[in-house]
Amino acid sequence: MSSDFYKTSIVPHAGIIIKICRAYTDSQEDFEDFYQETCLQIWKSRKTFQEKSKWSTWVYRITLNVCLTLIKKSKKKGFSKEFSTEEITKNQAFENEDLNLLYDAIKKLSELDRAIILLHLEENPHKEIASIIGLTPNNIAVKINRIKKQLKILLDGKIN
Repeated sequence: MSSDFYKTSIVPHAGIIIKICRAYTDSQEDFEDFYQETCLQIWKSRKTFQEKSKWSTWVYRITLNVCLTLIKKSKKKGFSKEFSTEEITKNQAFENEDLNLLYDAIKKLSELDRAIILLHLEENPHKEIASIIGLTPNNIAVKINRIKKQLKILLDGKIN
């Protein structure tokens, strides 16, 4: 991967790549693996980008697909590891305690709900989220309301 491609096509979108990878991992090592694999897949698939959507939408899709694929592979191999609270805390990517609680709550959601709420938190319109996820904008709106209620319950109980 050339440094020019990385600087122009990945770095501007690194924030969302980091957030999505973090939402699907529980350790720094897994996070780094997911991030690296995402960057590699973006680079490998760059020539298939057809400009039917924004580049950022393409990056979202690839990142989500990589994370979901890696999770499925690890489950098939039986590497679904449980982490202690101490291990997870030690590997937090953010120093803000409220943000860490939010990510802990997001990790309790289904894979699809995680993807939807992360896209919503990035202030993507329902139409774009629907395009990425493959649902209707109305369905996305309903799901977001339900997800917010789930997160509120989890956060009020300080996650369990």
